[in-house]
Amino acid sequence: MSVVAPDPIVPADAPEAATAVPVRFVGPSGEVAAEGRAWAGRLGFTGKPGQVVVVPGPDGGIDHVLVGTGKTFDPMSARALSARLPAGLYRLEAEPEQARVAALAFLLGRYRFDRYKPRKDEDEVRLVAPEGFEAAEAGRIAAACALAREMVDTPAADMGPLQMETIAREIAEAHGASIAVVTGDALLEETYPAIHAVGRAAAPHRAPRLIEIGWRMDRTDRPLIALVGKGVAFDSGGLDIKSAGGMRNMKKDMGGAAHVLALARLVMQAGLDVRLVVLVAAVENAISADAFRPGDVLASRRGLTIEIGNTDAEGRLILADALTRAGEHEPDLTLDFATLTGAARVALGPELPPLYTDDEALAADLLAAATAVRDPLWRMPLWAGYRAAIESDIADVRNDSAAWAQGGSITAALFLQKFAPTTGAWAHLDVFAWNSRNRPGHPEGGEAQGLRAAYAMLKARYGIV
Repeated sequence: MSVVAPDPIVPADAPEAATAVPVRFVGPSGEVAAEGRAWAGRLGFTGKPGQVVVVPGPDGGIDHVLVGTGKTFDPMSARALSARLPAGLYRLEAEPEQARVAALAFLLGRYRFDRYKPRKDEDEVRLVAPEGFEAAEAGRIAAACALAREMVDTPAADMGPLQMETIAREIAEAHGASIAVVTGDALLEETYPAIHAVGRAAAPHRAPRLIEIGWRMDRTDRPLIALVGKGVAFDSGGLDIKSAGGMRNMKKDMGGAAHVLALARLVMQAGLDVRLVVLVAAVENAISADAFRPGDVLASRRGLTIEIGNTDAEGRLILADALTRAGEHEPDLTLDFATLTGAARVALGPELPPLYTDDEALAADLLAAATAVRDPLWRMPLWAGYRAAIESDIADVRNDSAAWAQGGSITAALFLQKFAPTTGAWAHLDVFAWNSRNRPGHPEGGEAQGLRAAYAMLKARYGIV
């Protein structure tokens, strides 16, 4: 299992810290010390982003390292350091706040998915803790991101609904939280018909389920936070089957579930001053004689009927029941994460997740947190003019929007809004949860998006007990 912990961070007062190699961040107009100037010039170092030059000392060891920043230094670029530097102990030379961000970025960049191809034992790159760096907290954040990424990276054969339940149980048990799971045909008895419909075609051992964690639920004087995640273990598209290319990475369609479980663990580990309910709808959108069909009309927990225009728009169906259940707890704040639409990528690309909310204060807090921790989000509109696109002639709502609206990510969010809790603020994050290109610190595969921003927002709003 891939683990990211604060072990690579060496306390500043440790004896070995005195021997750490300086890492200097230099832009195109920055000055390079005389002892490294000729060497850096010989290697073509100009301070461009991504350039790394190891400057040797007179004894053959490393004297210092030059890292190009470009015109504007982004400390998150330090994610690449663990892959670019020789093994050893290093000290970041930067302003204290920049150094702290860079150190967290370094921890995030250490993630490797090695479940099926273990890495050989190798000496590691380590950092001296920058001034004011909270190594334990940074380690928890990096580990949460690693958990989400590893769940996304794990093939569907080994990350089905049962495996998501197992991880949820481990998190709940570790923090004294309750957990309840409704599985298979019991979903009909307990009134989760949309979750059942989407997942009923899967093999019995991959039966659909609604997973619910409750933490500190008896503390009714504290704010209640609901986290809701889409957990589609694999999305074939159902009877509206995807192409081979479209299906290739659909092991990642449980990325929303991975995000909320990782975020929930962070909240509990930190002891934020809240109550917490976590809801994961875990299914496989498979194809069999029992699969739901285009043209079907499904019931939902909310009581609204849903006309199925496309079985490949299944994530919003399971979230409809899960969001309704969240509303029954009367939360003060609800966040849902989902790998919901390809349209979000068309609008904003793979690295910038859209944020939807009709609550101005929540939007401001999430965007401020996203900027502060450099975990970008972009607010998109819940444009009322497109609501007509999800109207149905034979049901209360349709799951695929009319073609004229085109804004598929917006219309999907408008669909969810019909089922979202009304007792407090709600936000929806349509995450990609994937790095499509392989680069140092960002290996191709699972990625955590909006997770650190959401945690920073919750921490700022509610504090620690």
